[in-house]
Amino acid sequence: MSSLSKGLRKVQVTLKWDPSPIGAAAHDLDIVAATYTADAPHGTPAYLVHFDSRSPDGTITLDRDSRTGQGFGADEVMTLELERLAPAYARVVVGVVIQQQTAEKTFSDIPNTGIHILDGPVELASDDLSGVPDASAATIAEFTRDDSGAWRLRPVLHGFTAAPAEFAGLMGTAPA
Repeated sequence: MSSLSKGLRKVQVTLKWDPSPIGAAAHDLDIVAATYTADAPHGTPAYLVHFDSRSPDGTITLDRDSRTGQGFGADEVMTLELERLAPAYARVVVGVVIQQQTAEKTFSDIPNTGIHILDGPVELASDDLSGVPDASAATIAEFTRDDSGAWRLRPVLHGFTAAPAEFAGLMGTAPA
């Protein structure tokens, strides 16, 4: 008998932060998603979605991208249409990384960060990155497809001290 639960179908990940003080270099944070196939659920992703890209099939898109944190509401918004992902994909890891423009920054340098993972109007998870203050990048969520094909969320906060390009390779490391 199959499960009555359809699992997650379409979720949004939002990120906000306060802008840097006047005269200081801008705080630029980015949401990044890495997809993994059932055959290779860890390590190098099948593809990445970030500020200048989208998934090849249009199922993961960055709907809003801020380079400063200025404005009202969410500064970055990523939509994941999990129900439309091809059956070959079994895992999607979402993270946040700080673009290091001038001086090295960590999450403790960026005030009022906030992450929300939403299924329509329902908040599934939230975090403020205070659990990884010395990190410059962090994984925040893992979506996995179960045997019935339903997608599930596992909130995960794991910090890294890594540049954006290096972080992309670390996101999918197997959990300890």
